[in-house]
Amino acid sequence: MTTSDASAPTHPGRRRTVITAVTLLTAVLAGPLGVPPAQAAASAQAVTPAARADAPATKPRRAACPSGLAAKATCYTGRDTHGAYYTMAVPKRWNGSLVVHAHGGPDASYDASTPTEDLARWAVMVDQGYAWAASSYRRGGYGVRMAAADTENVRRLFVARFGRPSRTYLHGQSWGGNVAAKVAETYGAKRGAYHGMLLTSGNLSGGSRGYDHRVDLRVVYQYYCRNLPRPSERQYPLWQGLPAGSTLTPAAIQARLQECTGIDSDERTARQQRNLDDILAVTRIQEKSLKTDLLYATYLFQDIVFKRLDGRNPFGNRGVRYTGSHDDKALNAGVARFSPDPSARRDLSYDSDLTGRVNIPVLSLHAIDDPQVVVEHEAAYRATFKAAGRDGRLVQTFTTESEHGELSNSEYAASITALDKWARTGRKPALDAIARSCDSFERTYDSGCYYDSSFHPEAFATKIRPRPGGLRWPAMTAAQERAWSRIDGVGIAP
Repeated sequence: MTTSDASAPTHPGRRRTVITAVTLLTAVLAGPLGVPPAQAAASAQAVTPAARADAPATKPRRAACPSGLAAKATCYTGRDTHGAYYTMAVPKRWNGSLVVHAHGGPDASYDASTPTEDLARWAVMVDQGYAWAASSYRRGGYGVRMAAADTENVRRLFVARFGRPSRTYLHGQSWGGNVAAKVAETYGAKRGAYHGMLLTSGNLSGGSRGYDHRVDLRVVYQYYCRNLPRPSERQYPLWQGLPAGSTLTPAAIQARLQECTGIDSDERTARQQRNLDDILAVTRIQEKSLKTDLLYATYLFQDIVFKRLDGRNPFGNRGVRYTGSHDDKALNAGVARFSPDPSARRDLSYDSDLTGRVNIPVLSLHAIDDPQVVVEHEAAYRATFKAAGRDGRLVQTFTTESEHGELSNSEYAASITALDKWARTGRKPALDAIARSCDSFERTYDSGCYYDSSFHPEAFATKIRPRPGGLRWPAMTAAQERAWSRIDGVGIAP
């Protein structure tokens, strides 16, 4: 039954990926970013090796399907010429259409298990009759255009092996929403390549603005906690996240967070509680995602600055006034301030920002209380589409869930079905109709239908504090993209 109950429970059969996000980040953000193997082993169960780009390509070969699909599909794996692993699945009752999936992240490394694990997570697509293809991406770390090229490449590999599908749909999850949207803008103009796009829990504001809340967290945390770095340790600009070659482990960072805020304690000191209250109020980050966001604000920033931008700074917070603390005047006077390097900002923008110039139907699904990619990203994407004159091609749906990594299978099934019907008939789906259709899939998946058809997200700036000039969308215009594309070396190297 469709409901708008804000306290809608998580179905017991679904994993709560929000709870395990810190464990996941600990595993993938150690080792490759400068942590010695012995220390990485102490803070992570395993660190998968990065895909090697010099490995020979392999054609799709039969492989075991995830357990839930073993009797329903034939699965294939392989490796492309850039070293990216891929997984494909063709249902035994194939409807003739293909879903090309872009996974989330960015993680420090990927291996052959990455696309197969996502196939298991979104097996509902194959269960509904769609073939599936996904890439691991050729390397870990940041790089939206790189990931988009690998996603397009897996589509071409599928066509070469199985022929052109009757319809091809993009699916982007979390950071993969940014990747899929970039695929649609970069490769979707070719007639017939893609017929629609589904974005779930998508990070849709682009790289130049989408991490500003983590910039704020990095400086606000240091103002209150003064332990990352400690006064006795080597000082460095906070926009680096961590210095190149830092040996600080994720476990050590979490220990410092606990030291400052008592976040894992049933009882906290008055100072810890005050620190936690101020950090959460000023950054507008949920307590349950604070650990995850702090790890991203260290290790992901370190990756972007040192591995992707040659040490240049793409981040800034000058002109931002912080509010909500016990003493805003002292906070704004004492917090670290810095401005981005214009060339670094341009390169990050060119790599990841979106213009909204999409020529296919786009349907999104987002939890209103998403703790990791806040729902206001959808407002940014709507504003980007409107500025490009394409808002008639966008339908956004919202649910009362508080999940990020995994929403209801009934909702996923309703979403891909609505997108398929839109692409086939040209008739834009109504929000209430999508919500009602979920009930029919609920009889199969028993995972809940939590649509709220009346919800509209507030502007992005109500959640993520804007920088000067940050209220206007798109973050990168089509004219900027064209001009930058003619400059050698712009962007992030693949």
